[in-house]
Amino acid sequence: MARGITIGGQVEHRSRYIQGPGAGGSSLTTNRAGRAVGGHGRDLNSRFDPELVRRELTIIRDDLHCNAVQIIGGDPQRLELAARHAADLGLEVWFSPYPLELTTGEMLALFVDCAERAERLRAQGAEVVFVAGVELSIMNRGFVDGDRIEERLGRLLANPAGRLERLTEVRSRLDHLLREAVVAIRERFRGKVTYAAIPFEGVDWDLFDFVTLELIRSAEVADQFRDGVRKLVAQPKPVAITGFGTATWRGASDVAPRSMEILEYDEATGAPLRLTGEYQRDEASQAAYLSELLEIFDSEGVDSTFVYLFALYGMPHRPNGDPRDDLDLASVGIVKVLDGHNGNTYPDMPWEPKAA
Repeated sequence: MARGITIGGQVEHRSRYIQGPGAGGSSLTTNRAGRAVGGHGRDLNSRFDPELVRRELTIIRDDLHCNAVQIIGGDPQRLELAARHAADLGLEVWFSPYPLELTTGEMLALFVDCAERAERLRAQGAEVVFVAGVELSIMNRGFVDGDRIEERLGRLLANPAGRLERLTEVRSRLDHLLREAVVAIRERFRGKVTYAAIPFEGVDWDLFDFVTLELIRSAEVADQFRDGVRKLVAQPKPVAITGFGTATWRGASDVAPRSMEILEYDEATGAPLRLTGEYQRDEASQAAYLSELLEIFDSEGVDSTFVYLFALYGMPHRPNGDPRDDLDLASVGIVKVLDGHNGNTYPDMPWEPKAA
């Protein structure tokens, strides 16, 4: 049983449109195994510091008491290095290449490269699960028309007329890719394989060893959430939940799938600039939300859970000055990244723990 947190080198600051059981007729969704909490997001162009990664993984193991970590990213070499550090610490590794705005051919090439790297690690004795992508149908090209994620989601879900036909087409395209990918991955990787799905993607789980979903509770579906998890676990395969979390402003947990939607972005670069207004910090509510979901997942028999996520390095905590500049309020990270200095709890780390 894996309980962990997600860390990663490539995280899209996307709105979490996904909701838990009962939302819009969909089933469950989740995000990133012993008490599952594990993940930090870094911008693609940020400096990669292997020693910082090792130190954070050590804290995740020793202080957060995780026995697993989901490592996400788009750079195979960095993924392998971080995964090796995690394995050296005795953590179970969910090796998770994260395609973003790629074509199907580019995705397959990434999976093949990463499968070979994951197998080298597994063959040396590490516990490794290979995650063949996350939310591929809306994060990449070739499934839904649109240059941006918001456009794709709008075309896919906004208009009820023809929605079923559009979803059927997306599912068919994704199924074709996943079948091709799984064959290529299993030719190179001898461990367990899964895919982190959005419920509406309708994945054929016979292809995989785990049923893995992005699952986020909002107030809208809170009364149905536990029953939905129970039904999910009732099917024969072990269930993993990845990607559940919420931002750090008061009221965020009620709209957790969209709790990051309080940001203004740079149109040219896509980088977060400022908050859309003034929001009140509420770390206690974020901590309570995660504790409640972990209790539900544990008591209902979910095999592996990964809190989303450890840190978002592109969204620093700025407590002084304009309140709209404190980007950490929109971050789902369980630590607040500091702006140009280290913390007090861990003087060698550029962040401070939140209440979670």
